[in-house]
Amino acid sequence: MSVGTLTACSGGNYCDNLKGYVDSSKDLDIKNADAVGKMLDQAKKVSKSAPDDLKDDWKTVIDYAEKAQDAKGDTNKLVELAKSDGDKITPAMTAITKQAKDSCKIDLPGAGNAN
Repeated sequence: MSVGTLTACSGGNYCDNLKGYVDSSKDLDIKNADAVGKMLDQAKKVSKSAPDDLKDDWKTVIDYAEKAQDAKGDTNKLVELAKSDGDKITPAMTAITKQAKDSCKIDLPGAGNAN
């Protein structure tokens, strides 16, 4: 039943969009503003088709990625970002990762998986 509601979202197919996000975030170098930008574009796409209960989690991920991109590879700014927003990003990614695995059968890299 839940798969049917996922594909009925107006923003496109969440699981397909999530695959694009996974591809853009594999081996992501947070210091590479261009790579972060590509991942950010995919995250925005995914957030539009995300189930309602994950919309806030995706907003948290997007906000974090925008701040990381704005840091333009500055290690000090990235460390400060991790300190200031780390408590928000972890539960958001945990919720997104669990839903991705349960509903889409997708493992997100670097999000608490053994991969």
